[in-house]
Amino acid sequence: MKIPKFLAAVFMFIACCIGTAFATPSTLIWSPSTDIQPYKKAHFNADLYFPVRGIDHNDNELYIQQVYGPTFSLLSNKPEENILGKLWSPLGKIMAETGFDYKKGFGRTLDQFPVYFNFKLGAPEGAYFKYMPAFAIGGYDLGYKHKYTNYNVWYFRAAKTLNIAKLNLGRFSAGYFNGNARLLRNKNSERDNQGVMFAWERTMPEISDRLWLCVDYQGTQSSYGALNVGFSWRFTDNISAIVGYDMYNNPNAKDTVTFQLDLDF
Repeated sequence: MKIPKFLAAVFMFIACCIGTAFATPSTLIWSPSTDIQPYKKAHFNADLYFPVRGIDHNDNELYIQQVYGPTFSLLSNKPEENILGKLWSPLGKIMAETGFDYKKGFGRTLDQFPVYFNFKLGAPEGAYFKYMPAFAIGGYDLGYKHKYTNYNVWYFRAAKTLNIAKLNLGRFSAGYFNGNARLLRNKNSERDNQGVMFAWERTMPEISDRLWLCVDYQGTQSSYGALNVGFSWRFTDNISAIVGYDMYNNPNAKDTVTFQLDLDF
């Protein structure tokens, strides 16, 4: 019972101190990554999206968009650690996580239905054979209000770390996503609900093992489409923060600055 009480306390504190944002599985800056929370660990994120300009193309006032929520691991890549034990051993390298988020800043109507769910399963690099890329399959922004919040974005992503001799070039990833065509629209309100995902990321030991850089792209002109650049700094083993700049594919959308606080338990 200690973890839920603590998460609730953290949530209330942040809410008292302080919307296109995501229900967040483990992510890069913007889109889902192939990473999965370690077994028996819990993760809490607080994401804020600050508009660079205070008004949109119709002179409507823009507000800080917010998303808060926990993510919990479900499966370990060590079969003996899982509840299913030997029954899970044929797929013993598969890991999984799930979570939910409370989102605020989407307008009066959508803010009435602020809870969204996410789920992901996958395996790390080299899990089953040498040179195997990491992969993840999952869904996020699974809202419960039909025709309003059921964005239901499903995706597949693969990632591989590349090296030349002893030079680490970083981790490259690519994937594809598909969402609810009724809700994912372009600047002309036409269906734009599926597209590619690409990213490059690298920890920078030449400067500090705590520093991580990333370029993160997700296709379409829907609210999910953006090019994002940023960095993360890990303060401790359990606390880190991401700062990113979000450039939306829809020319009518205004750029935002991301600040994300991550806590691991």
